[in-house]
Amino acid sequence: MATNIIDWTDSWQDKLDIKSKYASADAISARFSKEVAEGKLPFCSMPYMAELLYDLEGLEDYVKGFDHMLLLGIGGSVLGARALQKAFFSEQDEPCHKGPWFWIGDNVCAKTLESYLEKLPLEKTLVAVVSKSGGTIETISQYFLIRKKMQKKLGEKWNRNFLFVTDKKSGFLREQADELSIRTLEVPDNLGGRYSVLSAVGLLPAMFMGIDYRSLVEGASAVLSSLASSTLDAETLLNHPSYKIACWNATLMEKGYNELIFFSYIPQWACFGQWFAQLWAESLGKEGKGSQPIPAVGATDQHSVNQMFLDGPRNKGCLFLTCDSLPHGEKFLEDIPDKFSYIKGKSFGDLIHAEGLGTKMALSANDVPLVEFKMAEASEESAGRLMGVLMAATIFTGWMMGINPIDQPAVELGKRLAKARLGADGLQEEKNDLEAFLSTKREEQIF
Repeated sequence: MATNIIDWTDSWQDKLDIKSKYASADAISARFSKEVAEGKLPFCSMPYMAELLYDLEGLEDYVKGFDHMLLLGIGGSVLGARALQKAFFSEQDEPCHKGPWFWIGDNVCAKTLESYLEKLPLEKTLVAVVSKSGGTIETISQYFLIRKKMQKKLGEKWNRNFLFVTDKKSGFLREQADELSIRTLEVPDNLGGRYSVLSAVGLLPAMFMGIDYRSLVEGASAVLSSLASSTLDAETLLNHPSYKIACWNATLMEKGYNELIFFSYIPQWACFGQWFAQLWAESLGKEGKGSQPIPAVGATDQHSVNQMFLDGPRNKGCLFLTCDSLPHGEKFLEDIPDKFSYIKGKSFGDLIHAEGLGTKMALSANDVPLVEFKMAEASEESAGRLMGVLMAATIFTGWMMGINPIDQPAVELGKRLAKARLGADGLQEEKNDLEAFLSTKREEQIF
């Protein structure tokens, strides 16, 4: 098997003195081992995986008996699945696709939900509802409306068309599953949404689409197993790419580089940038700290936001994603105008490599520290490796910053205020804040 490579040549690691961060390796390796042993980092050790793979195998005939899967979730409950869909099930976006079909309901959009209810053949549709807490209002509200339509359409057998991915013991979805005999898969304890792609949250949709989810897991395990080992020590950590990436990012932030570009020159992997953006932003944006993740895709964004990257504030680092083994595509013939003679005889796929090289060199020339991920193949195994490295790097970076990369306290305020606005019980402080906010005279202008 070909080897994935991380190229540090243009990262400024000497100029930034990232090696000053290496001194924390002893403390971080000890902390990581302790938290793995306590079950606090299940994305790394994956103690649930053997049982999950067994359960998925047992469900495969049932799941693939449907023509459509409608995934209800939000944030980390769907971003990983969408990235996998776009990367490895791109045929759904291509002309004349004949199924199966995978759909995502990840927002409060009445028009989209009405379209699903009116146009999907509900008897042939499996609705996968993903919420660990079982109380995510955006997701649960869709469940209520689709359940009503399913009951009307399918009668007493409506529950066969639902599958919940939720907590094993508690929460509304668990109560519903027990009461209504709905199939379930478990979200393990301590596994937050943005770290959950390698659980039932991401692997159930992958199975439905025919994606090689086992290779995805094997790739992640290959890079995470040494970190999950009880023998993890400072030397092992110092040689692990995720720790070096964390040292680089923590140093960048200390030097005022408060934006991090995720630039994918693997076009079908563009949605990995959105998955990474949530992972990074929700984990590290705390206490006035962090760097803003900016997903970008080559070559499209050379013609949109790259001007800012190259000639805007010098506050950006870049993770740059490439793959030399992308399909070559059609060859250009000789009978094209002389002004385009430089592409005669070349393949269409040669353009993405040339564009990527040009952009990488331009970023480096314009003082953007850059780390390149050279993926050997655009495969599930490689994707698993990439996701594993980035999740571990996020944890290490948070610890170096002195913040908790697992929680998301600021997000919870908006959720409470929304519930207060809708009249949920309790939340008196939030209701008082809402009243004061809504009674403020607004300064408005017609346009």
